[in-house]
Amino acid sequence: MPISYNKLWKLMIDKNINKTKLRSQAGISSNAMAKLGKNESVQVEVLVKICNCLGCTMDDIMEVLPEGKE
Repeated sequence: MPISYNKLWKLMIDKNINKTKLRSQAGISSNAMAKLGKNESVQVEVLVKICNCLGCTMDDIMEVLPEGKE
């Protein structure tokens, strides 16, 4: 199931926060951040931490793409 985190990167730009700052403030691992950068699956707990940090919902940071739209 293809996943895109492009919404997350756009939201981070809007909120003027970089990956290092998000990782620190949200309390997620560098491994999880690397997976996000590759549009790979991560644990829901990681997504929840990011949403809590940015004050948003999962719909604001990710989308599930139709098969073949990676």
